[in-house]
Amino acid sequence: MYTEWIALILVVLLAVASVEAQSLKYPSTRKSDHVDNYHGTPVPDPYRWLEDTESAETKAWIEAQNALTLPYLHALPHREPLKRILTRRWNYPRYGIPFKRGRRYFYFKNDGLQNQAVLYWQPTLTGKPRVLLDPNLLSPDGTVSVSNVAVSDNGRWLAYGLSQAGSDWQEIRVRSVETGEDLPDDLRWVKFSSIAWTKDGKGFFYCRYPEPPKDANPMWHPNLNQKVYYHRLGTSQNEDILILEDPNHPEWRYSITVSEDGRYAVIGVTEAGPKNLVYVIDLQRPSQPEVKSPIQPLIDRFEASYQFLGNDGTLFYFRTDLDAPRGRVIAIDLRHPDKEHWKTILPEGEDTLQAVTLMGKQMAVVTLHNATSRVSIYTLKGEFVREIPLPTLGTCSGFVGRRSQDEFFYGFTSFVHPYTIYRYEVRTGESTVFHAPQIEGLDPSQYETKQVWFRSKDGTRVPMFITHRKGLKLDGQNPTLLYGYGGFNISLTPFFSVSYFVWMENGGVLAVPNLRGGGEFGEEWHQAGTKERKQNVFDDFIAAAEYLIDHRYTSPQKLAIRGGSNGGLLVGAVMCQRPELFRVALPAVGVMDMLRYHQFTIGSAWKEDYGTSDDPQMFRVLYAYSPYHNLKPGVRYPATLVTTGDHDDRVMPAHSFKFAARLQEVQAGEAPVLIRIQTRAGHGAGKPTSLLIEEEADVLAFAMYHLGMEVPKE
Repeated sequence: MYTEWIALILVVLLAVASVEAQSLKYPSTRKSDHVDNYHGTPVPDPYRWLEDTESAETKAWIEAQNALTLPYLHALPHREPLKRILTRRWNYPRYGIPFKRGRRYFYFKNDGLQNQAVLYWQPTLTGKPRVLLDPNLLSPDGTVSVSNVAVSDNGRWLAYGLSQAGSDWQEIRVRSVETGEDLPDDLRWVKFSSIAWTKDGKGFFYCRYPEPPKDANPMWHPNLNQKVYYHRLGTSQNEDILILEDPNHPEWRYSITVSEDGRYAVIGVTEAGPKNLVYVIDLQRPSQPEVKSPIQPLIDRFEASYQFLGNDGTLFYFRTDLDAPRGRVIAIDLRHPDKEHWKTILPEGEDTLQAVTLMGKQMAVVTLHNATSRVSIYTLKGEFVREIPLPTLGTCSGFVGRRSQDEFFYGFTSFVHPYTIYRYEVRTGESTVFHAPQIEGLDPSQYETKQVWFRSKDGTRVPMFITHRKGLKLDGQNPTLLYGYGGFNISLTPFFSVSYFVWMENGGVLAVPNLRGGGEFGEEWHQAGTKERKQNVFDDFIAAAEYLIDHRYTSPQKLAIRGGSNGGLLVGAVMCQRPELFRVALPAVGVMDMLRYHQFTIGSAWKEDYGTSDDPQMFRVLYAYSPYHNLKPGVRYPATLVTTGDHDDRVMPAHSFKFAARLQEVQAGEAPVLIRIQTRAGHGAGKPTSLLIEEEADVLAFAMYHLGMEVPKE
């Protein structure tokens, strides 16, 4: 046994030596003399050439970076044990929320390690499942995913969107539920679109963009001039009927739904941010949906958000934050649409109104109380019926049901409870478990979650969830992962992650603060982290780190920070502002160049949260925190692993390329700066299970090694 331990130690020491030796040998990255002038201020952009992701030089740079990063990560002593552990922990059946159309139930299920979840249908909840759509058969590497599904009201037809390599672009096809065979229908250039069947099942509404110019790369071309179309089954796309467009507002985007009674099409119009317009089409006048009916502008000003919930004839129900930052439910009669006739069904409360589902003559209402879910049932007159008890502090989501059905389904999760699906009986108010997953090695009773409150720089109280094994010693030596987002009105409520479970079972602490910019406390909380107030988000995150250190959960040498997309911006900004506060930084698919983000893909839709450099005042704000522009020579930055996908057409990967190149250039300390560029992967949605496990093994191994954690025991 002694000799075996000596051999193991030698192997580990050799691997570590190899890792450290490689960490300083960065690929050569050419610097150009490119300079932009923003309102009289010259701004160098020496790595602008990396925005041309298809050039031979950029492709060679990507290959060189991966040639450094992947061997480095694979040499880490933690990596292979982590991969094996993650594979075992990930191998459990996972179900999606069931929904019913006609007499059939539909749901997604992943047996465990399947790259993509499979869509099933069955005649009853206890009937024999039948495979309707298996994306795993569509590509050998699992990188073709289903991005959208809609089943016709009669349960006969499935319209589904396919995404290649994680792209937001989707291709819509149609399949017979009974035979499993596809129709010839094939709709392209679809992005950010719902699919809304008409009641007769003869066709559906959807949204698409014009085909990009031949000389443009469709991955990065700006997404402008979206239009609403109606597609009739069995016809070609060039026969689709144009329903709505507005060339005067090229940045407008549309969502469309058909009311459950089939009478109305309801179109939501957004430009940037949560505020939207609402248009209504009466599909019974004229009788054919593909013939243009008059479009009634029900909400014609961008003054608040309006979410269509359902209708009783001409009476439409909406969730809105108009004059109610935490949300309320209102009713608008199409016959008397003026505001003086609007009725408040459920007034604004102390908690944030997150979701509402109509079912029969009742509605299920999900509110957020200090970033955790509460679920209550009300009548459509706003009368309280009952509260649905939940297992513990956590998150409820997915509420799927219809006015005509006597049941609905929902899911519950927390940091130590994997996503469990419940069936709710409307008549009795009883909830029963439809599916409860079992994960090897997980015993929720061995862990605890606390919610603490800390003061940010300006004195604002901010909550944070802290989860870890019971019996944790507050000695400042616990490896801690601080995860954040803070933007776009998105709420970070308790969630289960196999990766973070593995992190915690190996002694790590998970901390998740509810930063301003999110939606946990309504629109005011969101607005407090936008535009010229964006620094509040970074201050909140820094204050969360300081709380963890001051209360001896951890120390700067034991603290890692992680975030993706807008959260990647968060990590990039705070590691620039307080590099000494963190040992490890893990920015994923981040928005790193705040001066140019709005010029690519759907970036212009983010201007309500960020502002743009086109405005002189906002230029100064953005330039002050833009991660790419605020990396300084001579600074010891944390050990950093940047992650992105070469097909990310949400946040262009050049953001990460330029940030990593600049950070490698200026890093003064010995801590490594690496970028992991996943090929045939996008922003995250639809990523195959095999690639998820590989990526998480790499990221966790990097964090564990640089925080001095022990190699996981298998």
